[in-house]
Amino acid sequence: MAGFEGIKWASKQMCYTLVDKRFDLQEADAKVYAVTRSIHYGLFLSFEGIRFFCKRNDDGQLEAVFLNWDMNLKRFQRSIAFNLSTEQQDWVPSIDEMVQIFIDNYFKEPSMRIFLEEMADQGAQGYLRPFTVDEQQSIGVTFPQNPSIRAVVCRYDQYLGEPFTGVVVPNVVRAVGVNATGCLKLSINYLMSVKSVDFAKKVEPAAATALLLDDQPHLNIMDRKITEWDSSCCLFALRDGTVIKIPESNLILPSVTIQGIVAILEEFGITVLEQEMTYGELIRKIDADELVAICSIGTAGVLNRCDKLILVDNDNKPVATHTVDRDHELYQKLGDARKYYWDIYQEKVKIPAGMRLDKYVIE
Repeated sequence: MAGFEGIKWASKQMCYTLVDKRFDLQEADAKVYAVTRSIHYGLFLSFEGIRFFCKRNDDGQLEAVFLNWDMNLKRFQRSIAFNLSTEQQDWVPSIDEMVQIFIDNYFKEPSMRIFLEEMADQGAQGYLRPFTVDEQQSIGVTFPQNPSIRAVVCRYDQYLGEPFTGVVVPNVVRAVGVNATGCLKLSINYLMSVKSVDFAKKVEPAAATALLLDDQPHLNIMDRKITEWDSSCCLFALRDGTVIKIPESNLILPSVTIQGIVAILEEFGITVLEQEMTYGELIRKIDADELVAICSIGTAGVLNRCDKLILVDNDNKPVATHTVDRDHELYQKLGDARKYYWDIYQEKVKIPAGMRLDKYVIE
C-alpha cells in the first residue's frame, strides 16, 4: 500500500476527552491502554487526514494555512457520530470546538512552535491526523464511555507519487453500502484497503494500489460499478478532453481533495462529468483507446496519475491493461491541477469558486 516518504513527526500529540472537554498534551509515543474497547473490538476508531501549510505572513508572524478544512472537520464529525449511540450524540464536538482544540490548544502550544517554524522554513507539506479512541479501561462490547480525540502532526515529502502501477481487485469489498460506512473514514474500512493491495500484488508484484468495485459480487462482473482506489478516490481522463468523477454515495468517501481538483479543472476550462462507470464500460474505453489516465485523488498525494492499470476477471486473470498517455494535453493539465492545488496553500494563485482558505496566526 502506498506510504508516506520523508516523514518527520512533531514531538507532541494531543488528547481531548469528549465527555469532560479536557485537553492534554502528551508525548508523541503516548500509549492507549491495552484494556480498552478500541483495542479489543475496534470500537470508536475513526480518523481524518488534513493537509496544511505553515508560512510567515507579511508581518513576520507564523501562520497555519488550511484549504477547505471545514469539509474535513465535518467529515470527521460524521465519523465520530457514527461510532456513538443515539444517547451519546451530545458528545460529538462542534466544528468550532474542533477548530479550538486543533488550533488554539494544539498548534499554539509553545512546545509545537519549533516544529511548525521548521515547516515554514522548508516550505514542507504538513499533515494533521486526528483519530479517536475510547480511553476507558474496559473490554465490554458496548459503546465507548470515555471517548477522546487524539491528534498527531507530521511533515512529509511525498505520498504514493508517480509512476505507480495498480490492479483491479474485484473479489474484495471495501465497505457495504447498506451500512453507510463507505462514505466515512472508519478503521473497519481500511483493513480491507490494505488487504486489497496484498491481493493486487499477487497479480502484479510491483502494484502499489488496488482499484475496487462495488458491493454487488452477485452481479456479472462487467455490470459492477467502479468505486475507489484502496485509499483514495479516482478520476478518469478521456481522450475527448473530458474528465469523469464517480458520484458520491454510501460507498464513496466524499473526498475534500477531489472537490478542489474538480474546481481547478473547471477553472482550466475542462468539462468534468459526474457519472457512474461500470467495469465493462471501463474495459471498453480502454479497448477503444478512449482513456488517457486514471488518477488517484487524496489528501496526502493530492493527484497522481496511474502509469499502468491491470484489469482482471473473477479468477484474477488479466483481461485488459491501461497505460497512461503522457503525450496527451489532458495528462499535462492534470499535473498542472496538482501544482495549482498546492499553490493555493502558498497563496501563489487565486482560489477557484467554491473553495475556502483558512489562515491562523500561531502566536
